[in-house]
Amino acid sequence: MPRAIWKGAISFGLVHIPVELYPSHNAPGIDLDMLDRRDFSPVGYKRYNKTTGKEIHTEDIIKGYQYEKGEYVVLTDAEIRQANKEATQTIDIQAFVNVSEISPLYFEQPYYLKPTKGGEKVYALLRETLKTAERIGIAQIVMRTKQHLAALMVVDQVIVLNMLRYAEDIRPAEALGLPEESASKVRVSDKEIKMAHALVEDMTEPWNPEQFHDHFREDILALVKKKTRNKQTHAVMEPEDDIPADTSSSNIVDLMALLKESIGRRIKPEKKPSEKAADKKAEQHEQQPAPRKATRR
Repeated sequence: MPRAIWKGAISFGLVHIPVELYPSHNAPGIDLDMLDRRDFSPVGYKRYNKTTGKEIHTEDIIKGYQYEKGEYVVLTDAEIRQANKEATQTIDIQAFVNVSEISPLYFEQPYYLKPTKGGEKVYALLRETLKTAERIGIAQIVMRTKQHLAALMVVDQVIVLNMLRYAEDIRPAEALGLPEESASKVRVSDKEIKMAHALVEDMTEPWNPEQFHDHFREDILALVKKKTRNKQTHAVMEPEDDIPADTSSSNIVDLMALLKESIGRRIKPEKKPSEKAADKKAEQHEQQPAPRKATRR
């Protein structure tokens, strides 16, 4: 288990639950270093004084708020914590709502909440209350000098804190200039909707997250392994030219044809031996030439 990234308490009403916050995700990704193509030396970064141009050490860096151009108020970490001590140490639940009321646009990053010593029973009380009431708690938490909106919800036996975006952080969809539903170029027929429903039903299956993998990462690692095995450890592989898209075809899309083809491409279940034998017999029968009719002369 990773180290706790925040320690404090959940607060709602007069109830306080001492907890620790842990990351729930483990996304290794692909860590590619930047190199100088001339000699393959790693490219580094350094912090420097913008006035003198000289490099500075981490211990010489402090935080400041620019209240006027070129004028700063210096704030130490201790002063930031003391400015609103309660805000930096509590997950303050301000309301309870139905999860269906929150748009997926607001969800950002999940974390696990674990009770610390003495908080197990109250933690269990909140967990069971959220489950039976089918509610989630909307709270605010301060982390790394920034206040976040958050949702507390139960996943299995864990209370999960999911960071939320503030309303002002969401760009309005109207700015996209999407066509109106009544516009002729986007109007779909009942027959097309029915066929689309058939495709959705055909592709519906139980949710199994384990069946999905980061194939891109696996392919990149396989390429790295291949180049290492072939001792191509210093080769710079230039990207291949993109294949130009075929722009000669018409922009008119036959939705019905695409839907029918999509349904047809779905993998059909394996047939039983008896069904295979019957199909083979029928196929042989179809291949036999039809008897000629006698003609009268």
